[in-house]
Amino acid sequence: MHFYELHEGDDELYTDVLLAREEEMPADDFFELVQGIRKQVQGHHEEDTLIEAIAVELERNYAFVFISDERVTAAVNVSTDEDENFLIATEDEFSVLGLGNADYRGAFAEYVDEDGGSGND
Repeated sequence: MHFYELHEGDDELYTDVLLAREEEMPADDFFELVQGIRKQVQGHHEEDTLIEAIAVELERNYAFVFISDERVTAAVNVSTDEDENFLIATEDEFSVLGLGNADYRGAFAEYVDEDGGSGND
């Protein structure tokens, strides 16, 4: 199994997706393939991000497996602080809470100003 990654964003905020494929594809060929698909789907895709749209096309037509959130069996938060180690909720648990079909995504970020303070000091 060979693994590939797509990144989208800038220095401040970015997202990425993982892909897997049985047969290895040289990095240069993968780049050219991704660029061709990007040109086809850019500006008119249904997925939330451009890289998700590219990943869907790679899975549909080029024998890649898009490792999307829906395919993750378990996720664990890991920390050196014992109280911050926990199993992250699964899609089934989100559904039970009524959040399974939410039409939004959230992200938590800690603000750090130019002096290195968090703004909460």
